[in-house]
Amino acid sequence: MTAPRRPQPTGVAALRRGEARLSVMDSSIGTYESATPGAPGEPSDAVAAVLGGAVEQARRAIVEFSGETVGAYLGVTFQDEAAATHRFLAVMPGYQGWQWAVVVAAYPGATHATISEVVLVPGPTALLAPAWVPWEQRIRPGDLGPGDLLAPLPDDPRLVPGFVATGDPLIDDTAIELGFGRRRVLSAFGRDTAAQRWHDGDHGPTAAMARATKRVCRDCGFMVPLSGALGGRFGVCCNELSADGEVVDFFYGCGAHSDTPAPHGSGSPAYDPFDDGVLEVVEAPVAASTELEPTVPESAASESTESESADSESMEPEAMESESTGPESAEPESTGPESAEPDPTAES
Repeated sequence: MTAPRRPQPTGVAALRRGEARLSVMDSSIGTYESATPGAPGEPSDAVAAVLGGAVEQARRAIVEFSGETVGAYLGVTFQDEAAATHRFLAVMPGYQGWQWAVVVAAYPGATHATISEVVLVPGPTALLAPAWVPWEQRIRPGDLGPGDLLAPLPDDPRLVPGFVATGDPLIDDTAIELGFGRRRVLSAFGRDTAAQRWHDGDHGPTAAMARATKRVCRDCGFMVPLSGALGGRFGVCCNELSADGEVVDFFYGCGAHSDTPAPHGSGSPAYDPFDDGVLEVVEAPVAASTELEPTVPESAASESTESESADSESMEPEAMESESTGPESAEPESTGPESAEPDPTAES
């Protein structure tokens, strides 16, 4: 038996008959408990004891194959009457949640088990790459941006050549009468697919907005029906406050219907609103014997002081003038003997 080749740590390989190979195993079970032997298709008690007791043998096989990358023991499951699988937690960078699975085999009467294969399989919590999706199915609605080019498939079932009848009498009759048409037009399949998509979309009768009202777009004045066969079930909303510019089902509805009545009453209820976040300001009680002297603001006191000083300054010149003119006006005019004329009769 040749020595097994040691693979890279990031590989998923198996060891079987001395050669490394890739292998895939089912990993739908997270933790594994020893199954009860003896049932149909399962080993006998003697073989089960040999297979179930090969835990350390399986661990050594992993260490020999991939080094110290083996973690805790998870359990054993019996595959058939001669094989069992021991599982260990894998301790490898980039392989969180993966498990080592070691398949052992033993025949009736054997005293020890043999290693069949060692594989690295993803566990229930392993991070796996998503399933492969064809290119034409990867683009989703809303992915197309400004400047992007998205050509239809050569055999797109939604389109047919323009000279083929579309099944819509209005389009076919007009195209034939005028003698022109487009290179490719919408097929009956494409039209039915679009109608079903619009019906099941956000502006169909099953939308939350439509279920919340009893008025539908079929009799709304803001709805303009489409032309052709689709006009019997779909239209374009022209209400800027609703689904403006969107294709709506006739049985879609909203609260902005043209027949919506105006509200009645004054509007506001006849009671004051209550807000838990508003603080109520309550004045503190003041004792009756305590009289608070009125306080004069500093600004008012300064203004009164300035007015008093101005009045005193204006009164000073007047007082000085009155003092200077007081004595002169107080002297009486002289009417004594000096001013009296002499009496001529008195001398004689």
